Amino acid sequence: MASEKPHMNLVFIGHVDHGKSTSVGRILLDTGHVDKHLIDKYRKEAESKGKGSFEFAWVMDNLKEERERGVTIDVAHKKFTSDKYYFTIIDAPGHRDFVKNMITGTSQADAAVLVVAAPEGIMAQTKEHVFLAKTLGVNQIIININKMDATKPGYDQARFNQVKEDVSKLLRMVGYKEDMIQYVPTSAFLGDNVVTRSDKMAWWTGPTLLQCLDNLQVPQKPTELPLRLPVQDVYTITGIGTVPVGRIETGVLKVGDNVVFSPSGATGEVKTIEMHHETMPKAEPGDNVGFNVRGVGKNDIRRGDVCGTASSKPTVAKTFTAQIAVLQHPSVIAVGYTPVFHLHTAQVACTFEEILKKLDPKTGLVKEENPDFIRTGDIAIVKIRPTRPLVIEKVKEIPQLGRFAIRDMGTTVAAGMCLDIEKKE
Repeated sequence: MASEKPHMNLVFIGHVDHGKSTSVGRILLDTGHVDKHLIDKYRKEAESKGKGSFEFAWVMDNLKEERERGVTIDVAHKKFTSDKYYFTIIDAPGHRDFVKNMITGTSQADAAVLVVAAPEGIMAQTKEHVFLAKTLGVNQIIININKMDATKPGYDQARFNQVKEDVSKLLRMVGYKEDMIQYVPTSAFLGDNVVTRSDKMAWWTGPTLLQCLDNLQVPQKPTELPLRLPVQDVYTITGIGTVPVGRIETGVLKVGDNVVFSPSGATGEVKTIEMHHETMPKAEPGDNVGFNVRGVGKNDIRRGDVCGTASSKPTVAKTFTAQIAVLQHPSVIAVGYTPVFHLHTAQVACTFEEILKKLDPKTGLVKEENPDFIRTGDIAIVKIRPTRPLVIEKVKEIPQLGRFAIRDMGTTVAAGMCLDIEKKE
């Protein structure tokens, strides 16, 4: 049974055309999660259309179309099982989607597979994705050095070692620890070293990509941190009363706890906790729960409030200092800019009060003090003032509540993490 294995969320990142879809397609095919008949059908179609090289990405797109036409295919959510784990692949084709999905917490990735094409090596988006993955709290990373068949000479060990060295430098620079990184040379297109070991790279004695996935560690649940439960919705249920609903990010929620909701300030004692229509005495990180608090009414709390304990109240910021990466902005960001910050379940307009420093994305060192503005591609330290009360935590203390996305004009313009907070009295 899939559900009995530990579950891991996996995200594939990397520069466009380096083979993310092909890698995903190959894993799904070679682990038996996509039917061979379908692949053959598309291969024939591809050949008849002159797409002789037969891209898996094309297959994945066709499967998607079939899904939309109502043909059921198991690959709908790109889930698959290995010997050890049950994986969900977070589907984020563009990095804007990736950032949005990652930050809103709908799908916190436990690990990333960074796909780097061996012939090209590190490209602009490779750097950006590595930086984002780290900023967004993905600590385990597998480097899939793909397209080994296309090196000159083919399957060249020297080229693999060179790309590995370049990527290793990049990862160390953004703060990845050596023991959290795995490398594998593959040709996803031909199936070398993805699921099946390749005879074309006898020099490689390390794991295949699938074995790398099984080497990942299930992240520890942050039960020892203070309770933080962002409220998603508030319901009124006959016979019970007001029931806030949300997912526990950190800590433990127990019946009998004295809890406080910030920023609204409502307090009370937890009477009941319910998950999947069953009452339970306590709940842990990752659990989606509904709970009833004595003395708290429907109008006392709202979405975006965070529930903590009376002994460790969630932090409400008057201002906060953050490190942000500007992903895409049509012009420049200057003091006074007030876009919407999305973090946990809150969406609050916040003003850029100071731009303190601009950092070099390649080294993390200060490039410029107090710049007049920042633009796409910049990494900066900024001071932010929320336009209304907002719960945020320092990323070093409670990482789950320290990361945010900045959205404006329907797109994610930046991603960031909270370094320091000036508390609201």
